[in-house]
Amino acid sequence: MAFLQIIPSASPSSSIPHNHSLNLNTLSFSLNPKFQYSTRVTIFQRRRTNSKSLLLRRSASSFSEKHHTNSPNSDDVVELPLFPLPLVLFPGAILPLQIFEFRYRIMMHTLLHTDLRFGVIYTDAVSGTTDVGCVGEIIKHERLVDDRFFLICKGQERFRVNKLVRTKPYLVAQVTWLEDRPSASEDTDLDGLADEVETYMKDVIRLSNRLGGKPEKEVGDLRRNLFPTPFSFFVGSTFEGAPREQQALLELEDTAARLTREKETLRNTLNYLTAASAVKDVFPSSSS
Repeated sequence: MAFLQIIPSASPSSSIPHNHSLNLNTLSFSLNPKFQYSTRVTIFQRRRTNSKSLLLRRSASSFSEKHHTNSPNSDDVVELPLFPLPLVLFPGAILPLQIFEFRYRIMMHTLLHTDLRFGVIYTDAVSGTTDVGCVGEIIKHERLVDDRFFLICKGQERFRVNKLVRTKPYLVAQVTWLEDRPSASEDTDLDGLADEVETYMKDVIRLSNRLGGKPEKEVGDLRRNLFPTPFSFFVGSTFEGAPREQQALLELEDTAARLTREKETLRNTLNYLTAASAVKDVFPSSSS
C-alpha cells in the first residue's frame, strides 16, 4: 500500500479547554467491521509520532440535502450530549458503533426515548478534544443481551460547543449550529470546483488501485448529483488516516474553501501516486 503525504492545515483545529480534554483510554466503543462502503481514499499523514490509520468507507448515496434544507437556525442554542471519538463524522456520513461503556449505555437509553441525536466530537491524546463536531442521528439500533448497543448513525448538522453544562455521567454541552456562509467571491463556480475535485478523486482511486495490484477499471460517478456542499462533506469523509485534516475541513464554513483545500490535498496525493507508479514501472519488483 502506498503511503501518501498531505499538507497539514496551517491553523490548528479549535478545541475544548484543556481541563475538559478526555483520555482516549477511558472511551469504550468500536467500529463495526461488518459495514463497508463503496468509496474510499486512503490518505496517510507522515508524523513524528506513530498513529494507527482509521479505515472508514463512504458512499455518496447517503449524502442527501436533508441537513442543508432543514438545518436549525444558526442562532439557536441547544443542549446536546457529546460522544468524544478518535474520528471525524461529516454530515451525511454513516457511522456504525458498538457501545459498551456504562456511561454511554446510559446515554443511549436516554436517547432512544428522546430524539435519537448526540454530538460526535474528535479527540486524540495529543490535541485534546475539539469544540466543533457533527450531530449523529441514530437510524438503526440493536440492544444486545448484555446491554451493549449496536448503532448505525448518520451525520447531520455541524455544531460548535459554547460551554459544557455537565460532565457526568457523560458530557452535555450548550452548542450553536454551524452553516456554510456564502462564498466571499461572487465569481466562484462551485459546481466547476466540485467537478475538478471529482476528477482528482477518480485519478487518485485509479492510481491507488493500480499500485495496490487491483484490476484497473473505470471509476464511476462519485458525485451522484450532489450539490457542492454535501459533496465537499462526502470528499472529506473519504480521507482516511488523516483525522486532523478531516477536522480542519469540517470546521470550514465556506464550501469553496473546503473544496479548494480538498482539491489541493488530492492533487498532492496524485502527484505522489504518479511518482510511485513511475518507480513501480521502472522497478516492477519494488514494494509500493
